Amino acid sequence: MTTQIVAPELWDRTIAQFDEVCQEQLHVFARTRWPHVRHEPVLFWRGGEVVGGSLMMIQPLPLKTGALAVAKWGPMLARADQPDRLELYREMIDVLVADYAVTRRLMLSILPRASLTAFNAEYDHLIHRGFSHGSELPFPNRYIVNLRLGDAEQRKSFLQKWRYHLNKSEKAGLSFEHAPASRLPEFAALYEKMLDRKRFADHSAYETVPALMAMESERLRPELFFVRHLGEVIAGAIIFKAGDRAVYLYGATNDRALPLRAGYFMHWNIIRWLRDNTEAKWYDLGGTDGFQGLHQFKKGMVGEAGVIQPVPPVANYAAHPWPRLVGNAAFKGRDLASAALRQLDWLRSAHARPDQKRAGAGDAE
Repeated sequence: MTTQIVAPELWDRTIAQFDEVCQEQLHVFARTRWPHVRHEPVLFWRGGEVVGGSLMMIQPLPLKTGALAVAKWGPMLARADQPDRLELYREMIDVLVADYAVTRRLMLSILPRASLTAFNAEYDHLIHRGFSHGSELPFPNRYIVNLRLGDAEQRKSFLQKWRYHLNKSEKAGLSFEHAPASRLPEFAALYEKMLDRKRFADHSAYETVPALMAMESERLRPELFFVRHLGEVIAGAIIFKAGDRAVYLYGATNDRALPLRAGYFMHWNIIRWLRDNTEAKWYDLGGTDGFQGLHQFKKGMVGEAGVIQPVPPVANYAAHPWPRLVGNAAFKGRDLASAALRQLDWLRSAHARPDQKRAGAGDAE
């Protein structure tokens, strides 16, 4: 296996065809989300064919004590269903360890994506390869819908209560729209009003949306959807559709959406659109950030045919003592800062009006 660090434009064009492509691995996304790190797009070749890749981010540590080499949802495989996929993954990890951890004396930090089964083979390999158990997400579960079902089978797979609300929404006079990227300002206005209404602390990567929606690649450019009632847009969603796993990126609603059950209507039609217009096999709804309303909503949509599996902890590897020491200290400091920020958000929400304390749940419902 050989590697090549390529130009950002070539990187995004190449990984557009990967089964495991995701927005975090796009350079267009990463340069906006993490502007103060160095990005190294690494392609892996075997037998004259690109078999995988990983966008590596080199994060300098304070006082020039070292740096971290971070891969979020990487390395990715070009073909996720080939028989030797795990062997290819092991080879890519070996190459990254040799380059970043051994030769360049960095701490290598890898976050695999959630598995579709209870056993996460990638994370298991990393731990057996000598990586250490690192930071964990406070609410790691991802809710993933099976897209490859017919309408009748899909509806039957939803949990009973979710199906009940969907039936109600279909009688509420709602309409569904697949919108061009030029209507992004309409979504942005809905999104900003929702944040103001709920006093919702937004720590997402929403600032990356304009760049993603402006991408020339139709395959990589997210899709925009709206729900309308009596001529008014009351809900919207932005969906990443490339690869074998579509992802729900952002949703927005107004006050009228919740009683009309617009979220049920919108996601049902998004599921059908993704099934009929993309190659994606799964629809990743993301997490819940601890909101029980979102858990119930997403669990009902995943139903009997989908899966709920956690994002594994970060896996860290250092081949030398100093990178291990400063790397672990950096992650510990980041975890403490994140915990303090979550506590601050909780205190803010505790002082919100009662109808605002469910921030997040209403986005889906």
